Amino acid sequence: MGAFKLEHSKAAYRADFVLYSVAVMLLAAFLLVGAPRTQRLEVLLFTLVGLGGWTLIEYALHRFVLHGMEPFRRWHAEHHQRPTALIYTPTLLSATLIAALIFLPALMLSALWSACALTLGVLIGYLTYSITHHATHHWRADNAWLRQRKRWHAQHHRAEQPDCCYGVSSGFWDRVFGSTKPRVPFPTLRQ
Repeated sequence: MGAFKLEHSKAAYRADFVLYSVAVMLLAAFLLVGAPRTQRLEVLLFTLVGLGGWTLIEYALHRFVLHGMEPFRRWHAEHHQRPTALIYTPTLLSATLIAALIFLPALMLSALWSACALTLGVLIGYLTYSITHHATHHWRADNAWLRQRKRWHAQHHRAEQPDCCYGVSSGFWDRVFGSTKPRVPFPTLRQ
């Protein structure tokens, strides 16, 4: 089915960035305009929790699902073999998972504003991850942060040692869980 293809045309690949950017802007506008003034601080805190939570979700999905569970491991291996191919999680799947695993449980446990704010934070995190991942494979690094992310992600993509550096937009959880370095050190380069 076309909606669940892993490799996409340039237009479909770019549409993912546009759709998530629009979703972030609309949800942020909804919260800014609609949330009661008395709940603004709560909305901000839930957005920050969602954003911070995304970093752990990103790490766990990459390490334990994309590198550990079939068929995802096989699909992700295709990305490792062809890192510049336009391979990504289909938008329909990622949006459904975010709605089902983030928004709906949050709505069941809290108010609409809190659920929307938590979801906004996760969406901002996912969009940041998507742009950062794209940049690591397709952009020239014109600043120190992107150069560092590119080096980090390149270390992850090394065919002989992909068992490190799972965080794409942040290395925080790799540091917490000790996956910043491959299990076997890379040979040193002589100058």
